[in-house]
Amino acid sequence: MKVLLAGATGYLGSYIAKAMLSKQMDFKAIARNPQKLIAMGIPAEQIIEAQLTDRNSLKGICSGFHAVISTVGITRQKDGLSYMDVDYQANKNLLDEALESKVQQFVYVSVLNGEALQHLQICAAKERFVKALKASGMPYSIVRPSGFFSDMTEFYEMAKKGRAFLFGDGQVKVNPIHGADLALVCIDALKEQNTSIDVGGPEVLTHQAIAEAAFNSLDRKAKITYVPNWLRKVVLRGAALFLSKAQFGPIEFFLHVMVMDMYAPAYGQHTIRGYFNELKRTENTAK
Repeated sequence: MKVLLAGATGYLGSYIAKAMLSKQMDFKAIARNPQKLIAMGIPAEQIIEAQLTDRNSLKGICSGFHAVISTVGITRQKDGLSYMDVDYQANKNLLDEALESKVQQFVYVSVLNGEALQHLQICAAKERFVKALKASGMPYSIVRPSGFFSDMTEFYEMAKKGRAFLFGDGQVKVNPIHGADLALVCIDALKEQNTSIDVGGPEVLTHQAIAEAAFNSLDRKAKITYVPNWLRKVVLRGAALFLSKAQFGPIEFFLHVMVMDMYAPAYGQHTIRGYFNELKRTENTAK
């Protein structure tokens, strides 16, 4: 099976690229900046330079490929592009090319509970593409992770500053998944058709437990402040009034998912504690 990977320079996409390379899979990766992938160890001959938001640059890009994996999306809007420009339209451009080239499988990474969160900018764009993919007739797999380990870095950064701030009583439960583990789920999804895969990491933890793990990794006593929900709502309303859509999008998503359980069937081996310890080792090595 020859696979085309989109989003290879992002957090998850980079792990997928490395996993496919280690498995000696037949694949190529799309990148706006090929040097980023070359620095990751991806051979130049396995890289296609293209801009997914420009349909003209994609002509024939899927020719000869059996499957596409897309992790394309933005967590922080930049370059004047919106969620609809990237999470929806860029993926739609790729899907249209895949359909023209008669690709046999399209794996797309969305978000857990995305269907119920379509009032949020990022989820509205992602789920609009999910609907387009399902309606296209293309065999598909929708991978819905509960969250990435990279999202948990904020807990570590708060612990470094000496105090963590949690909404409510800190008992919201999550089981984010490491990129290396999720990459294997995405590759396995190539074998599935017309299905949705909810997936999280091996540990279901409360936000309080994650904050405590961050402090422990730094050998510090946990200091936690609990922020009442009414204050979160005030901040949300204020941000909606005074920030641009581009600025508000990430804050909107963060302030919603931080007060709801986000856990899914467990997969993988990487733990939050291990992740925080690795962050600490990386910082110490850099000193």
